[in-house]
Amino acid sequence: MTSLLIGSLLISLLHALIPNHWLPVLAIGKKEGWSLAETTRITFLAGMAHVISTVIIGLLLGLIGNELTDHIEHFTHIIAPAVLILLGLYFIMQHYKHHHFHLQKEQIEKKGKRSIILALVIAMFLSPCMEIEAYFLLAGAKEWYVLAAIAGMYSIITIAGMLIWIRIVYKGLLKLNWHKWEHNAGIITGLVLIITGIISFFID
Repeated sequence: MTSLLIGSLLISLLHALIPNHWLPVLAIGKKEGWSLAETTRITFLAGMAHVISTVIIGLLLGLIGNELTDHIEHFTHIIAPAVLILLGLYFIMQHYKHHHFHLQKEQIEKKGKRSIILALVIAMFLSPCMEIEAYFLLAGAKEWYVLAAIAGMYSIITIAGMLIWIRIVYKGLLKLNWHKWEHNAGIITGLVLIITGIISFFID
């Protein structure tokens, strides 16, 4: 259980740092002349949409994990950790392939403010965080409060992280190569999943 919570925490923190979810909002906000307050509110709405879809899928996977534990004796000790390791390898191999949403400049110019916000919210809802979902699956094999803890921790850290980074970057307090960071985040995510999976083989 400890390894699951620590792994979930690390993935949640990493997810909050990855700019592919909040940077598009900032870029559009800058282009459209949104104030910091407006950009923050819209980031919150987009973040909530993203978190809701992620948690819904996670809870469903948690139920599946609970059923598998009842019917497959070795799920918790063998199959579940193996899932983490395989997912980690997948993210490492696919880290250079980006499948994030992007709004084209021409599309933005043709849309009003409400349409842009709606497009952002829908896009975020349709791009749940798949990296955290394996932890929901494993948490389903534990007590219900472990599943709730992961859902709560992920939601709070993700939204708080998005809002904090928006404010920092909007004010120009930090300038980084965000594309390079996003590109390499896949490797870091994969390593966290693999390490958690290995630890889970030895720690219940």
